[in-house]
Amino acid sequence: MWAGGAHAPAARPSAHGGPVVTAVVDHRADGAGEGRGDLPRGLYIGVGRGRAFTYTRSARSAAMGILPLLSPRGAAGRVLRVYIPDRLGLRRAAADARTVGSTERTDMRLRCAVLDDFQGVATTVADWSPLQERVEVVSFTEHIATEGELALALEDFDIVVTLRERVPFPAPLLDRLPRLKLLIASGMRNSVIDYAAAERNGVTVCGTESTSTPPVELTWALLLGLARGIVTENNALRANGPWQSTVGADLHGRRLGLLGLGKIGSRVARVGLAFGMEVVAWSQNLTEERTDEVGVQLAGSQEELLATSDFVSLHLVLSDRTRGLLGAPELALLKPTAYLVNTSRAALVDQDALLAVLREGRIAGAGVDVFDVEPLPADHPLRTAPRLLATPHLGYVSQNNYRTYYGQAVEDIEAFLAGEPVRRLG
Repeated sequence: MWAGGAHAPAARPSAHGGPVVTAVVDHRADGAGEGRGDLPRGLYIGVGRGRAFTYTRSARSAAMGILPLLSPRGAAGRVLRVYIPDRLGLRRAAADARTVGSTERTDMRLRCAVLDDFQGVATTVADWSPLQERVEVVSFTEHIATEGELALALEDFDIVVTLRERVPFPAPLLDRLPRLKLLIASGMRNSVIDYAAAERNGVTVCGTESTSTPPVELTWALLLGLARGIVTENNALRANGPWQSTVGADLHGRRLGLLGLGKIGSRVARVGLAFGMEVVAWSQNLTEERTDEVGVQLAGSQEELLATSDFVSLHLVLSDRTRGLLGAPELALLKPTAYLVNTSRAALVDQDALLAVLREGRIAGAGVDVFDVEPLPADHPLRTAPRLLATPHLGYVSQNNYRTYYGQAVEDIEAFLAGEPVRRLG
């Protein structure tokens, strides 16, 4: 187990308020290299310049740098944690790593973790300066996949900011975060937080506003991309391949079937009408009064909508009633020339059944922005599925939404510190 030892560098002063040590040292005898040597497998978490980085060392990644924290020149950074599984367990390794280079905590500000900041923009799209004297903000640019790893990574944080429903916060996890006092989730609805457990642990849960415009726009990006073979034609052009190899599907005069006609579905409907499409909609509680208001037709049943539509798009809230709404029997109703688009929730559609119809060519194609596991594992079958146009859950990822999410996260923290929490959830 590595916990510094003879290879640990001496601490030196830091502009962050704590001593600085290199996050990973090379164990080869000559001490040369850039941290690519013999460290054991495990999750490493380090911090430098206000940003946290995670890296899971595996056999597949053995030839890569150990930590994104380290530049190719072996940059230094303040160590937050090093977790290395061995016979003594993760907690012993974490405790040992905390002692390397005397990395005791000297900054007495509250600590705020921003999860899944994949683009590294959370602290730049919003003004966090009102909090700088009271809160240290640490941005995690890599996803932490398991509950155990998340509990270890967050155990020293008082505040956590999470995006949408990407990271579940069930009771067992909340019970392992004794310092956590404020949990902020973007959006005003979150089904993966155990609110009762949060209350029991004294955790205030707050949300932010969110606009539905970006997922509407992405829905149409996927639909148009499918209809006109944009990816196929672009790839062929860049590779000096065939000049025109597809024949696009028309939108004008075709039928667009919408499962759900709420805020997002109704906006998708209006765009379809602007294209000259015949738009029909269905959901269990949808009324003719509502469809008349939007200017679309009410389908007689879900089965009728699926069997007669040229394009089908899902815009429903995930619930016990809608989970698995489209299984093998329902997908079998689609025309062989039909396209299916899902920017809502992966669990609305049976994923195995969807893979089957794509592989067997029983529908023309599918556009998907949501998955049963996110981020999608490298070996997930959807990564190689034919007739699929997929994006990595970009529905809510837009400049305006991010300004709102993180700007209001700052407001939530300020209000909480003032003893008057706003936008409370649960």
